Amino acid sequence: MSKRILIVDDAAFMRMMIKDILTKNGFEVVGEAGDGVQAIEKYAELKPDLVTMDITMPEMDGIAALKEIKAKDPNAIIIMCSAMGQQAMVIDAIQAGAKDFIVKPFQADRVIEAISKAIG
Repeated sequence: MSKRILIVDDAAFMRMMIKDILTKNGFEVVGEAGDGVQAIEKYAELKPDLVTMDITMPEMDGIAALKEIKAKDPNAIIIMCSAMGQQAMVIDAIQAGAKDFIVKPFQADRVIEAISKAIG
């Protein structure tokens, strides 16, 4: 069974890049969201196996959305995506319950490694 993934990033081209990597490697992208508020709604609606979540987004940032999703579903598996130089935010995200993080620009093998490790 392919794993169902929700992609959250405010940049459409970033969502396209990660979706391309995932679909080529046998994962099913069940939804996309452009900010933290949409992420929480889509998570509740789609119940994905895993979420890739950007840290910096409008409306609600990825760390706030991560905390909200984890509060509703402690078993949620979320991998944060960050640009270089956001180490402090990455640490906050891991402490808030993120399983891993991927640095942009995405490297396909790193994305697949992180997701495979997170969902075992």
